[in-house]
Amino acid sequence: MAFRTIAVRTAALCRRAMATEAGSTFPLTFSSPTSALFNEAAVKQVDIPSTTGHFGILPNHVPTIAILLPGVVSITTEAGDIQKFFVSSGTATIHADSTVQILAEEICDVADIDGNAVRAALEASKSKLASASSEADKAAAQIEVDVYEGMVAVA
Repeated sequence: MAFRTIAVRTAALCRRAMATEAGSTFPLTFSSPTSALFNEAAVKQVDIPSTTGHFGILPNHVPTIAILLPGVVSITTEAGDIQKFFVSSGTATIHADSTVQILAEEICDVADIDGNAVRAALEASKSKLASASSEADKAAAQIEVDVYEGMVAVA
């Protein structure tokens, strides 16, 4: 009997509503070390590239911590507009109260990416990787290659 009482209480505490039952927006903070693009702004959805795959965040999402990969973060605003930003790396934290924080090392608007410049930078970073002699230099060059490959995919 005691187990059933505890199980019922636990289930009530842990129950999460389906996205259709939740509120229509959630507060998003999206920033880098140099700027804050969104500061607790009400948004409808956020799609992020993470080490566990690309996934979407809707209101009342299960609490999660994710590591961002180089790629596009898409934000659907309260008005329904979709804004796309390229991030080089970072973290995303989805809190139990449905607030979301995305902290990126670098952020740029996808529209600002110059495809030709990015392709040239990718070739330079591949050359740097091929000529790197120390493990630290190889790791730094590989990070550059990964970021530029992500940018080329978007450009």
